[in-house]
Amino acid sequence: MKVRARQDAILRALRRTATATVAELAAEVGASRRTVLRDIGALRDQGFVIQSEPGPGGGVRLDPRSVQAAAPLTVVEVFALVVSVTSMRMSKAFPFCGLADSGLAKVERGLPPAKVADLRALLECLHVGRLSPRQTLADMGPMDPALLPAFETAFLERRPMRFRYRDAKGAETSREVEPQAMLILPPLWYLVAWDPRRCGFRHFRMDRIGRPDVVADASFRRRRVPFADDVCPFGEVAS
Repeated sequence: MKVRARQDAILRALRRTATATVAELAAEVGASRRTVLRDIGALRDQGFVIQSEPGPGGGVRLDPRSVQAAAPLTVVEVFALVVSVTSMRMSKAFPFCGLADSGLAKVERGLPPAKVADLRALLECLHVGRLSPRQTLADMGPMDPALLPAFETAFLERRPMRFRYRDAKGAETSREVEPQAMLILPPLWYLVAWDPRRCGFRHFRMDRIGRPDVVADASFRRRRVPFADDVCPFGEVAS
């Protein structure tokens, strides 16, 4: 479990119960006591009031008044906000896009410089277009919530990804590809990736991707995606 996800899990555990021991929290998040104590210190630095009571019957408690404390946003959270606003703007269904843009600018100014650089790198991989009116949406489904966190690592560190892909006929295949871009044609999202086995680019509808996993022991080079030639795929382009 990544650091941020583990710390969020600790906060959720503390919100569910009045008091929890460090051992209970360690079992909850699958980490050592030392790691949990380090995470508790980091959460305190972020503004959460977490009290410790030693001795029998003691433990760790989250002050209810700090439950609403604002924790720093991650790069992928800000990225999700940016692409959501962009998608709404493209659909012409967002009457308050000016206010949203100014709000996002304030959020971005609050990010550390390193996170701003990562956000810019992710945005460079993002392309937004318009969906073909002939494209059917009858089989559109939900996207795996693990996709964006996996994309953050894959795009920023240039790591290949493995996943299960379901085509329009329902057949599933295993894929290992090199993520190059994200294409948003509201309401459909596509992963544009270089497929080494097929020596070419493929578009994968994100709502058909399952069990995404980053290949940690491999890397790839960035390629120029030919969006000028085909920015608006129609039909089943991943094969």
